[in-house]
Amino acid sequence: MQFPSRAMVEHLKEIYPVGTRVELLRMEDPQAPPIGTKGTVKGVDDTASILVRWDNGSGLNVVYGEDEIRKI
Repeated sequence: MQFPSRAMVEHLKEIYPVGTRVELLRMEDPQAPPIGTKGTVKGVDDTASILVRWDNGSGLNVVYGEDEIRKI
């Protein structure tokens, strides 16, 4: 697995600053919240995963290049 560049991580931090509200569109994980679940961004880590506090209590990260969210 190749990690995203530092520039990509910084770009995602600009797009999804802490506090941004998002909605889950796609996540390939058996423990994933249901599609359409909303949450609040807590940050972006060094692997470009977006850290989200989902409204249903889940804490699964949005994995760069795998999962999909949209800003609301």
